[in-house]
Amino acid sequence: MATTKLWGGRFTAKAAEWVDEFGASIHFDQQMAAEDIEGSIAHAKMLGQQNIIASNESEQIVAGLKALQQDLIAGKLTFDVKNEDIHMNMESLLTEKIGAVAGKLHTARSRNDQVATDFHLWVKHRLPHVLDAITELQKELLTLATTHAGTIMSGYTHLQHAQPITYGHYLLAYCDMFQRDYDRFEFNQLHTDILPLGAAALAGTTFPIDREFVADELGFGDIYHNSLDAVSDRDFALEFLSNAAILMMHLSRMAEELILWSTYEFNYIELSDDFSTGSSIMPQKKNADFAELVRGKTGRTYGALMALLTTMKSLPLAYNKDMQEDKEQVFDVMDTVIASIKIFTGMLGGLKVHKERMLASTQDDFSNATELADYLATKGVPFREAHAIVGQLVLQGLQTHTPLQKTPLATLQAAAPQIEADIYTVLQSETAVNRRTSIGGTAVENVKKEIARHEKNWRHVNEFTFSRKIIFEGK
Repeated sequence: MATTKLWGGRFTAKAAEWVDEFGASIHFDQQMAAEDIEGSIAHAKMLGQQNIIASNESEQIVAGLKALQQDLIAGKLTFDVKNEDIHMNMESLLTEKIGAVAGKLHTARSRNDQVATDFHLWVKHRLPHVLDAITELQKELLTLATTHAGTIMSGYTHLQHAQPITYGHYLLAYCDMFQRDYDRFEFNQLHTDILPLGAAALAGTTFPIDREFVADELGFGDIYHNSLDAVSDRDFALEFLSNAAILMMHLSRMAEELILWSTYEFNYIELSDDFSTGSSIMPQKKNADFAELVRGKTGRTYGALMALLTTMKSLPLAYNKDMQEDKEQVFDVMDTVIASIKIFTGMLGGLKVHKERMLASTQDDFSNATELADYLATKGVPFREAHAIVGQLVLQGLQTHTPLQKTPLATLQAAAPQIEADIYTVLQSETAVNRRTSIGGTAVENVKKEIARHEKNWRHVNEFTFSRKIIFEGK
């Protein structure tokens, strides 16, 4: 026979080596080696239990797979590109170890449902690490927010000074964003926790398999109930990439601020030496390289999402070889996301905050202009009229380099006689911050309440998890 491929019975010609190289996936899908063995052990046990193969054959196969498991842990397994993928490599290695009985392992399954199972298991095993990393990042944000609950800084819109806020309030904004990221990844677990094995190539199998047994062995909460869906679905991977892209967008936005705020022009913060680099030619430089790298890797993550969406967009049911392109992006993004979150956790842990500089930025600008407009509105001046009055005062202040809180009372009253001496208290940054006690506002008391809310959510089952349990109970 001209070929030794495990699937090559009907072939009479052998492909060139470079063609085999092009079609092989073992150079990346070997990352699923542990999951492939895990899935095969469960499948072999089920074949024996259902008397599809003899019980002693099942036991022999399971023993051989466990031996391969130990070899994998010890780093003793080597894979051959001629065997194309991790599944064929493992079957060949098992055959070397236990002989021809290894050929019975593939009864009642296909590489189509096998690879889908391995991929589900791979993502399922790693999503908890993403969730743990997000939680550690949130804890670091809360620690910093607790320290700086009352640290006043300028809030921005359009990257222009807008209104005074606290640095703690700013940090909690990201803490909330990362909570929604956490919720999305947690929900992603639900769609990853479905077993494809048993769908075979696309139509199911004539063998009396027990899919629920295999699901229990592998810790899956549910099984695919349509064999076509089972082998052709990759939306759990797309969901992961989408969630990752949103998370990386949040990290990238914060990275941009860390980079800007550590410049001489802002000087709000200083990154620790551990997360900065120097220049090969300019001795004074301290570059926020790790924040820049996270910002850069965000584009890489977006690319992975678009690549898989594009791969899947026109594929007819069920399996197509195009779907071999589904894993490299997910493998890469999983590493990227976890590493990026950990980098941020470390950066925030060593961050030095220049409180005085932050406060000063709110005292030589006009970010308290809204305070004066609101003040006039409480005196009965229509807000649009108050807005125009304050706009004129700001213009005068810009021309004379005089902030509102240093503008003489007579000048203020000439513009609006309703203004009284108490305005100078109203115009202070600290007053402006602490008057904003509406839910979600920047007042220090609000910041402290929000910190307590986050801490409570970590001590108890968070609301999203509880809601999900109610919605999907009995699924």
